Amino acid sequence: MTGRPPASTRGRAWARAGAIAALLFLARTGRAADADCLACHGDRDFKSEAGRSLFVDGDKRAKSAHGSLACADCHAGLADYPHAPGAGKVACATCHEDARAALDKSVHARTNGGSEAPYCTTCHGEAHAFPARPDPLSPVAKRNLPHTCGACHASPSFMSRHPLGISRPIEAYEQSVHGRELAKGNDKAASCSDCHGAHDIGKARDTASRINRWNVPDTCGQCHAKVREAFGGSIHGQAVARGLAGAPVCTDCHGEHAILAPAEPGSLVNPARVSSVTCARCHADERLVQKFNLPRDKVSAFEDSFHGLAGRAGSQSVANCASCHGIHNILPSSDARSTVHPANLAKTCGACHPGAGERFAIGPVHVTHASRSEHAAVRFVRVAYLTLIPATLGFMLLHNGLDFLRKLRRGRGAHGSDATLPRMNLDFRIAHALVVLSFPVLVVTGFALKYPEAWWAAPLVAFEGRLALRAYVHRAAAIALCAACAYHVFHLLRSRRDRRALRRMLPSARDARDVVDFFGWALGRRGTRPQFGVFNYAEKMEYWAFVWGTAVMAGSGFVLWFESWSLRLLPTWAIDAATAVHWYEAILATLAILVWHFYMVVFDPDVYPMDRAWLTGRASADHLRAQRPVYERLARRQRLGEPPEE
Repeated sequence: MTGRPPASTRGRAWARAGAIAALLFLARTGRAADADCLACHGDRDFKSEAGRSLFVDGDKRAKSAHGSLACADCHAGLADYPHAPGAGKVACATCHEDARAALDKSVHARTNGGSEAPYCTTCHGEAHAFPARPDPLSPVAKRNLPHTCGACHASPSFMSRHPLGISRPIEAYEQSVHGRELAKGNDKAASCSDCHGAHDIGKARDTASRINRWNVPDTCGQCHAKVREAFGGSIHGQAVARGLAGAPVCTDCHGEHAILAPAEPGSLVNPARVSSVTCARCHADERLVQKFNLPRDKVSAFEDSFHGLAGRAGSQSVANCASCHGIHNILPSSDARSTVHPANLAKTCGACHPGAGERFAIGPVHVTHASRSEHAAVRFVRVAYLTLIPATLGFMLLHNGLDFLRKLRRGRGAHGSDATLPRMNLDFRIAHALVVLSFPVLVVTGFALKYPEAWWAAPLVAFEGRLALRAYVHRAAAIALCAACAYHVFHLLRSRRDRRALRRMLPSARDARDVVDFFGWALGRRGTRPQFGVFNYAEKMEYWAFVWGTAVMAGSGFVLWFESWSLRLLPTWAIDAATAVHWYEAILATLAILVWHFYMVVFDPDVYPMDRAWLTGRASADHLRAQRPVYERLARRQRLGEPPEE
């Protein structure tokens, strides 16, 4: 059944109708008043006595955020014309009281900025025309804020008068991942007001400011909520919560205005920079290390490890600090949730090296020779080589130096004919050629890993971020060297004559006597230089040192090359020992070639400018006749087809 509505309902309907009528009346009155105002102010040539334009574009005003308001709503006290001096001054706080109160406490307040402090119109635009904030044309629309703020903060003259301690903040922001995303139209990207606030912008030292150090995690957490949660539970986040000075917040690792994506080379958290630039900033700082009782040598140990060296060279794929310790969820190794807790190491290392730690527990990492945690085997390798290298180098320099000076005093001697004798057959020369091609490449590419910042290493590490060129070249050269050794073994097995040459390379008691006789001659205590057999002690030393060094380098090199297999089957100390052996043996081998071999085949006055046997297979007959008369006899028997001497 239907009927008339109750009296109460009818009363409310009449009230609504009355309110609508009143609003229409006021709007009509406002428009009428606007028409009166625009009768003068709508004239483009209308100016004040001082010559200031008083023109108001009625169309723009009608479309602005305040288009529904009458002139008198903002310009109070203008009932009479001509207007009284000072009448009609706009007070935005009449309607925007909260904004005004926030502004008065902000860094933009008149008490802080003086005559250059911004007015409402400085940011929001022309008084009678500014659109509402959601409008894309609004100066305070999210996408336009960098330009609006930049009117002051990108002005060199303004910044010189009001230094903020930050260089070119707007330019840095526009180049950041936030600025570029915003420019693309991504309204979810952070803009100026998202971090600094709108009207309540405070100085960084203000504890209420959004960019105050202790508030930065919450400010960034507005967009990065999950990251904020993880960071809050980390050792860094806990330190921030306790107010520990020096504890890192978001901006310490990511930067402030110039925040870049991790994949970008210039980013502070780029894989190639996060360890050496960002983490090392605190963990290699002597004061912070002492303050928080942190290990002193972890950063230096990492930088000297394979991971650290490859990262310094620019590798994007090698493990860095974050790969093992986590990113925002970093916890101490004593925490069972930590990715570097002993119980979790196999899983963490296994992310890159499948099966790591299956056979043996992963031992201490970030170990240096000064660390007490260095394994005894690694320490033995280090001490042994640090004793062997100086002793060997000293002997080589003394030996060659004395030989050179003795021959310099003697003069060139009677080695003037062009006669030659066969010295190296084709098989020996092929094996030697493979060594000549591979060894220098191994030296350069190997030391380029240890010294990636060196100028000579630049061509090899230039592509490290995209292509592991240095590693590929190094391993190719290693295969070539192994091929040289394999070919050498092959032709020794195939040729009886070559095996006979190898037997003559075996050390004997005569070699010890020859060494003593040599030093007697070199020091002037002996009139004639000792004569040698087919091969002298210097050649034997070099040959067997090469055999030993190649075996050691190949064995340790393959352990490091196939690291996943090594980590699965070997304890960590064995890999650390292989690393130490590979490094020190490389130094020893390089010095031996430069000081010992090059002297014998180039700088020895008896063969200078070069012993060409490695190219032609033949050596100077004069040189061999003077030092190895037995060699000339053997060569003559071979030429006549007589049986060789054993």
